[in-house]
Amino acid sequence: MKLALGPLLYYWPRQRTLDFYREVAAAPVDIVYLGETVCSRRHELRLPDWLDIGEQLTAAGKEVVLSSQTLIESESDLKTLRRIVEQARFRVEANDMAAVHLLAGSAGWVAGPSLNVFNPQTLALLVELGARRFVAAPEVSGDALSQLLAAHGEPLECEVFAYGRLPLAYSARCFTARHFNLQKDACEFRCIAFEDGLPLTTREGRPFLTINGIQTQSARIHNLLADLPALAGARVDVLRISPQAHHTAEIITLFADAVAGRGTARAAFDASRPLMTGEACNGFWYGRAGLDQTIA
Repeated sequence: MKLALGPLLYYWPRQRTLDFYREVAAAPVDIVYLGETVCSRRHELRLPDWLDIGEQLTAAGKEVVLSSQTLIESESDLKTLRRIVEQARFRVEANDMAAVHLLAGSAGWVAGPSLNVFNPQTLALLVELGARRFVAAPEVSGDALSQLLAAHGEPLECEVFAYGRLPLAYSARCFTARHFNLQKDACEFRCIAFEDGLPLTTREGRPFLTINGIQTQSARIHNLLADLPALAGARVDVLRISPQAHHTAEIITLFADAVAGRGTARAAFDASRPLMTGEACNGFWYGRAGLDQTIA
């Protein structure tokens, strides 16, 4: 199985982001997804910057994929999307149907997780339009994924979200701005103060969700390190690791060692616990509530 680093979901300062991807260049990851997928108001880096980072990562031997924005809300968003699709250097991950429409007929693009593919008919349509890699929605269980791929029948690269806060939902409203009683268009870019999102707790003080601008994430960290044997038997080709503010390179190394057989999956999972920003969960993979931890 290959390892992929998903797009950066948080808003970090420019220099910190550049430093992060310099570190990624030396990490044992095969594929790196780049670009802003959450909010078009985040302008520390723009498309030319992502293209420059892509060139540096390509020189380091990585496959680079440009990820499109998940929620397109304006003509400005469409203009950026068109520029992403029209560049010929890197593959594109389509994260909404506007991107699919623009990519239709070109071969080799990636069907992103927010396209919410749950049946073989939808998967077949995306493949007919040119998709050559399919990223399963995080809610899809291992059994459901195996059935989906078996029903599709044709060879297709399959990628699974294997580590990180689960991206659960997107909204036209910015929840981070609302938290500070600000309008979305005058948000003061408050997201930049929360390197791993803004924790949301219940009245009892228990972790509940994570707010990340217009994106709602899980409070727990989806971690399939202990479940690598099951993933290997489910026709999974690529494991996606979502960036976090600290220890991303160490997490990647644990996955790489476990995939290569340099230690057991359970030992790798145990080693990842102190590197995580929350409690672990893997319930979705087993068809249970996402916040469940069903094995370890």
